[in-house]
Amino acid sequence: MERKEEMVLAMFVLLSWGSSFIEAGLQMGFYSSSCPQAEMVVRSEVNMALRNDVGFAAGLVRMQFHDCFVRGCDGSVLLDSTPTNKAEKDSPVNNPSLRGFEVIDRVKARLEAACKGTVSCADILAFAARDSIAFTGGFGYPVLGGRRDGRVSILSETFSNLPSPNSNLSQLTQSFANKGFSQDEMVTLSGAHTIGRAHCNTISNRLYNFSATNQLDPSLEPSLATQLKQQCPQGNNDKSAVVPMNLRSSYTFDSSYYSNVLAMRGLFTSDEALLTDPMTANRVMMNAFDNSMWQNQFSRAMFKLSQLGVITGTGGEIRLNCRVIN
Repeated sequence: MERKEEMVLAMFVLLSWGSSFIEAGLQMGFYSSSCPQAEMVVRSEVNMALRNDVGFAAGLVRMQFHDCFVRGCDGSVLLDSTPTNKAEKDSPVNNPSLRGFEVIDRVKARLEAACKGTVSCADILAFAARDSIAFTGGFGYPVLGGRRDGRVSILSETFSNLPSPNSNLSQLTQSFANKGFSQDEMVTLSGAHTIGRAHCNTISNRLYNFSATNQLDPSLEPSLATQLKQQCPQGNNDKSAVVPMNLRSSYTFDSSYYSNVLAMRGLFTSDEALLTDPMTANRVMMNAFDNSMWQNQFSRAMFKLSQLGVITGTGGEIRLNCRVIN
């Protein structure tokens, strides 16, 4: 599709969705004059990376979520720790679960060579997440430009802002409500777990230490539990040990995640928690049986997420290197 046609389609989508939550300072085609090739470069590098390792798709989508839920979508998750500060990316919530930092680095290097000091790391990440979803079969959606990069990244802030994979429904709902998302939007965004992988240490409690009365989480389908125990043996402290999030289609962005949850095959406690209330369980069922509806809702929710707490105008900075402040 030609760039002009993409712009027309994106504007149509924006009009159909309404502009009530478009953050002031963000706009479609933000780089059309200052760096016209910006989004094309992002897409090119993301597609190249995913052709070599499609697992980066889940990493980049998750990276955007983890960035936006801590200090807003300001690229703070991309900053490296320094001798005097531990940054978000080194939190046990993010390390080693986030992947794709090197993809962002390659995009940034190309854009700095073409349009020095113009395209923010926060915008690059927002474009990369969208392109990752599109590459794996999800709907494309408009991403506005104009974010600027934050200058602060604090490891400890990840614990109070990011929901845990061990969250119950009440905790999940509150975590998303704190960021302005409804319970329905929380269920919708949980569907990102349809791609990617989980580290064994995030599910070991469900397998070996669930409660005082049950070592194994009774809400975990027995044959899956047996398989997971073989892949994640008790006492294995290898932090790199992983299992697919979605055994049916771990590299395809579709609603099979919800079918897994209904079959008690969601990996995280937070996944199966969606069935503990009739309203969220009904939404899970609707999403499981209507892939197009879910993808459309997911696109809207990601559009909203990408505008969370952004810095625009003269705030922040445009980093020359996404890993360090200028």
